[in-house]
Amino acid sequence: MILSENFLKYSERFRNLRFWFLICSWSMKKMIGSPGTMSGLILRIGQCATAAASIGVMVSAPGFSSYTAFCFLVASMGLQLIWSFGLACLDVYAIRRKSDLQTPILLSLFTVGDWVTALLSLAAACSSAGVTVLFTKDTEFCRQTSLSCDRFQISVGLAFFNWVLAAISSHAMFWILT
Repeated sequence: MILSENFLKYSERFRNLRFWFLICSWSMKKMIGSPGTMSGLILRIGQCATAAASIGVMVSAPGFSSYTAFCFLVASMGLQLIWSFGLACLDVYAIRRKSDLQTPILLSLFTVGDWVTALLSLAAACSSAGVTVLFTKDTEFCRQTSLSCDRFQISVGLAFFNWVLAAISSHAMFWILT
């Protein structure tokens, strides 16, 4: 008799726990920035725009190609631009077709890609920021040469803003996947 009462009590707890788990997992899939939603599309378009602007400003600065950190920034933002544009196209397709992009394999691919591009963006932005600070504040190299350090600073600022958007996206993908 006691055994069956305990079993009923624990099975009721398990049912309640399972119910809350289903509610929580359903709400996790509706996060801001999830693939196939309008917020995800806006996030990807922001990533594309900031990456393209960072590349454009850096390439328009004379003498940027003489410094490895700035070349790394352009390459990293180029990869971010391609990745974000591809996922923005997938978001447009999913929104128009009302299809679900939240299969485990796609989410795993999106998560790994977002983390890789976010880390590369952060590394490139930090290394370029270090060189820019060295040129403008520490050695006053910009005053002595014809480098346009203002453009370097704007490009680095855009790269950091791109990293913030990529970090939001990769964080959302991680929580949807778990």
